[in-house]
Amino acid sequence: MGVFSRLFNVGKAEAHAAIDKLEDPIKMTEQGIRDLKNDLDKSLQALAEVKAMAIRSKRELNEQKSVAKNYEQKAILLLQKAERGELEMSEAERLATEALAKKEDAVSTVARSQEEVVKFDASISQLDTNVKKLKSTITRYENELKTLKARARVSQATQKINKQLSGIDSSGTVGMLEKMKDKVAQQEAMAEAYGDIAFENRSLDDEIDATLNESNVKASNALEELKAKMKNKE
Repeated sequence: MGVFSRLFNVGKAEAHAAIDKLEDPIKMTEQGIRDLKNDLDKSLQALAEVKAMAIRSKRELNEQKSVAKNYEQKAILLLQKAERGELEMSEAERLATEALAKKEDAVSTVARSQEEVVKFDASISQLDTNVKKLKSTITRYENELKTLKARARVSQATQKINKQLSGIDSSGTVGMLEKMKDKVAQQEAMAEAYGDIAFENRSLDDEIDATLNESNVKASNALEELKAKMKNKE
């Protein structure tokens, strides 16, 4: 059971490592920004379509208002014409009634168009808010991505340097330098010790010869000085 447990843990660790390797935060952020830009394009397209429908409804609204006013004016003119005796009153009333019916149709269309305009304006306002929010989000994410990339470069460089520094001691370089210092110090001490021993082991004859040599040098120098004085007196 212990073996299977260890194998399971190893497999789980490798799976986590594979997932960590796949989940590159920079690539994921870039993909997220691309998705947001696609959403922004769709929102802009929807906003343009709704604005187009709103423009058509407003145009139709204004046209039907004009039509309703025109039919009302025609009905008035028909009645005025009958009052002047230029048209039978019955005929004038019939035509005026028809004109007023046309006016009511236009008024109904005006009311319907007015409701559509209100709805379209509300949709435009909502879509415009969403577009602005998406643009702001994309800009913020792009700025954060720049910061993330810069931090990633710094962290990678820092990790590389720290890894190199941490590997100095493990390579034994510092240890070897310390051993070399100890060895050189020991050799210097040994050389000084041998020098002291050599000085202490000089024979009596060596000391005499050294002393005589020093006396001979002094006598020779004194002789030369004496000769120089005698020469000056002459």
